[in-house]
Amino acid sequence: MPEPVTPASLDRALLGEERLLTTRELVAEAGVTEAFAREYWRALGFPLPDDDAAVFTRSDARAVAELFEVAQREGFDDATVTTLVRSVGHTMDRLALWQVEALVDHTVRAEGLDDAAARRTVLRRLGDLAPVLESQLVHAWRRHAASLAGRYAVEFAADGHHGGEEESGALPLPRAIGFADIVSFTKRTAGLGSAELATFVQEFETRARDVITGAGGRVVKTIGDAVLFVADDVVAGADVALGLAAAGAGADPTGGAGTVPVRVSMVWGRVLSRFGDIFGPVVNLASRLSEHAEPGSVLVDRATAAELARHDRFALTQLAPVDLQGFGPVRPVRLTTAFRPEGA
Repeated sequence: MPEPVTPASLDRALLGEERLLTTRELVAEAGVTEAFAREYWRALGFPLPDDDAAVFTRSDARAVAELFEVAQREGFDDATVTTLVRSVGHTMDRLALWQVEALVDHTVRAEGLDDAAARRTVLRRLGDLAPVLESQLVHAWRRHAASLAGRYAVEFAADGHHGGEEESGALPLPRAIGFADIVSFTKRTAGLGSAELATFVQEFETRARDVITGAGGRVVKTIGDAVLFVADDVVAGADVALGLAAAGAGADPTGGAGTVPVRVSMVWGRVLSRFGDIFGPVVNLASRLSEHAEPGSVLVDRATAAELARHDRFALTQLAPVDLQGFGPVRPVRLTTAFRPEGA
């Protein structure tokens, strides 16, 4: 008989040590203030324990002490420390859930178990899988940090970046921002079971991520039936948008023929990047424009069209004005790939 899955057995498998310390003991061992320790734990995404509850491990104390030392050395204020911890806590919460649900889904399919039995099975195996999942996390963080640093090194090189617009109060980052959302998502998925819905959404997200990264863009976030992407130049943004429109969302989950179409928009402008997200009027404009795109088509605004008009591989068609909430009348432009006669 396998060992019963209990909180204690999971702690042994995943934490590798016991929860021995109260808040006061953690503060003493870490050499930090109680306020710092409490804010760290809250920002990581966990409820504050009762004062006499032994919920912390010595690894918790080392983690708090390490960040406190860095914050003191670098002069980080409280807001910066909270943001750094919250970024990890929020991301790890989603990542752990995502990975465990993927393992549950695999176990249901591979072993023919029901959902509850699959979850018990995954819990028993999670400790064995944890080391490789952890090492993949560290490797991926280093690769993404290096990629981000490399992009910034090029964009903000001393002789290659001009700050005049920023000094005037504009948002700091020029970027191509776009949305792609599934046409008639609610209607198409109304009668689906959980497995079919998960498969359809996963196929859309996989297709979208492959297209976006393949064309030189990055996924900012997915929102159920939509994806928000960003690219560092307007041409890459256009390539991403056209690729998404061509790829669609995957097979029709209702059994219909063909691929479910998506509506796509793309806007070039300046944004603010914070909390792993992007903000600014152009983000809202792109969102509003996507609502007016025909299935399988891409809309841009006139300013973005003017940027793309410099490149002969794009075709741009002005459309009738539409009224966009928060923007008033806007004349959208349909973006397509320019036709080139064979051999031209």
